[in-house]
Amino acid sequence: MLIGAVAVAEPAVVLAPMAGVTDLPFRLLAKEMGCSLLYSEMVSDKGLLHNNCHTLDMLRIDDRERPVAVQIFGSEPASMAAAARIVARAGADIIDVNMGCPTPKIVKNGEGSALMRRPELARDILAAVVDAVQVPVTVKIRKGWDEESVNAVEIAALAEQAGVAAIAVHGRTREQFYSGTADWDIIRRVKERVKVPVIGNGDVRTPRDAERLLALTGCDAVMVGRASQGNPWIFRQIGHYLRDGGMLPPPSLEERLAVLARHLEMLIGHKGEHIAIREMRRHAAWYTKGLPRAAEIRLRLNQAESREDFALILAALRDRREGRDDE
Repeated sequence: MLIGAVAVAEPAVVLAPMAGVTDLPFRLLAKEMGCSLLYSEMVSDKGLLHNNCHTLDMLRIDDRERPVAVQIFGSEPASMAAAARIVARAGADIIDVNMGCPTPKIVKNGEGSALMRRPELARDILAAVVDAVQVPVTVKIRKGWDEESVNAVEIAALAEQAGVAAIAVHGRTREQFYSGTADWDIIRRVKERVKVPVIGNGDVRTPRDAERLLALTGCDAVMVGRASQGNPWIFRQIGHYLRDGGMLPPPSLEERLAVLARHLEMLIGHKGEHIAIREMRRHAAWYTKGLPRAAEIRLRLNQAESREDFALILAALRDRREGRDDE
């Protein structure tokens, strides 16, 4: 699959942008597991323009993760264009515009999925970003604001006219957040309307889900979000299934704990031990979901204060017999 001039390996299985999740260490692990295209956490245009240290740090890119898309959000064409130039200089292969985030603190500023309520502004923002940079520009949208204003097809058509090189569609409305069921038919309708690649997103939890999404919608790529949390193996599993038709076995307990420990070390190297330990508590809960006595494990991990604490907990887990989760 080509997004502009950027080649994306087939089968195209894409990591969704997730705030607080898809930082550099997480992306590198996903890449190692066969992810075709990585998206960063969403980055504030104003944060970039004000030289916010935390925001600028989110632009760190490692050549091992390419191709990588950096997602930006905002509500003004000029500031989004200026932010896009900063992102392009930082080395992003693709710049993605967030028009799908449903969180109140984003939409109250007219950003994220709120832009779907203002199609002309959405078009102007995309056109400004496309004109500002040489790298391909993509956009991530939702089905619409609510069931009374489903306009993904209209927004997608405007985005294509503005010059975007690909469109990702999450099959839920903003009103749904992440509840209910994703509407894959809206993805099919967008795919039928535009000529640029369409990336389908929503409710892809297994390799068979990915196969069904591709078959039912005709989309060009599958985007995986929450199902990858604590489970970077899903990219390897989906890729293998789509290529060869076979299901890979789930990772062993030893592999899960080894990747968890490595993820922690990568986070420490990226953000320092104090921040990494606190951020890793959430990741560790995802990695250990479904293990015997998972509730107890999560409690211990949430109390961990150092890499040594994590190592002791993981060592104890390795010595346990496998059993049924007691959640």
